[in-house]
Amino acid sequence: METGFTYEDYQTTAQWLLSHTKHRPQVAVICGSGLGGLTNQLTQAQSFDYSEIPNFPRSTVPGHAGRLVFGFLNGKACVMMQGRFHMYEGYPLWKVTFPVRVFRLLGVDTLVVTNAAGGLNPKFEVGDIMLIRDHINLPGFSGQNPLIGPNDERFGVRFPAMSDAYDRDMRQKAHIAWKQMGEKRELQEGTYVMVAGPNFETVAECRLLQKLGADAVGMSTVPEVIVARHCGLRVFGFSLITNKVVTDYESLEKANHEEVLEAGRQAAQKLEKFVSILMAGIPQSGCAS
Repeated sequence: METGFTYEDYQTTAQWLLSHTKHRPQVAVICGSGLGGLTNQLTQAQSFDYSEIPNFPRSTVPGHAGRLVFGFLNGKACVMMQGRFHMYEGYPLWKVTFPVRVFRLLGVDTLVVTNAAGGLNPKFEVGDIMLIRDHINLPGFSGQNPLIGPNDERFGVRFPAMSDAYDRDMRQKAHIAWKQMGEKRELQEGTYVMVAGPNFETVAECRLLQKLGADAVGMSTVPEVIVARHCGLRVFGFSLITNKVVTDYESLEKANHEEVLEAGRQAAQKLEKFVSILMAGIPQSGCAS
């Protein structure tokens, strides 16, 4: 059993990137399924395949390209993960979250997480965007947490708080940005629950998750957020609701990955504009609360 990365491993990767690019990002963005098009908005872009970056895992899922792209979005220096890693690919969570600590060592102070999720809240429609106000770490209930193992104080404390994981100021700014965009549907806000996957949820599971107070369900994001908060990054996130979960035994609907990617394509422009406007709202480096 491999046991995680050492501080030196993270440093090696960060140093390699710093020596291969002149970019010095302040914001990191993790692009969810079908949302990798955000990287097309970057100016002065420079990209690296995951395969050429020391220690980086590989992405194995359709809709996840497997590239790290540096550049500027609306004046903010960014690094974007075009393709993330998932527990269901067989990666341990310390591997899934590896890039987050590398970003910290690159000087990033804000992490933006995006994902494709199933709508549990009956008010949600396909194509809605839900700001993540909070999360439920279901794998954590059964002993799957990226912080398990020896704690390295150079990153953060042994017992980090999670009650303030999703930055309140950025959520307020997001509502203002959404109004500027003049979209017909309102911006949703709610709780994201993570399940391990890779299968989609059963009807009984969906009903359980609704009872737990979750508004959207997916197979990612939470491990990265936990590690980001542990090392002091400001976190902001949203889900694109790509399908409505099935909570009725009479229903003939079935979730599938194609509909997820298609909903991503449909909402792409809206999302790209939204993230771009939001960049302006992120405080300049050195003002992290």
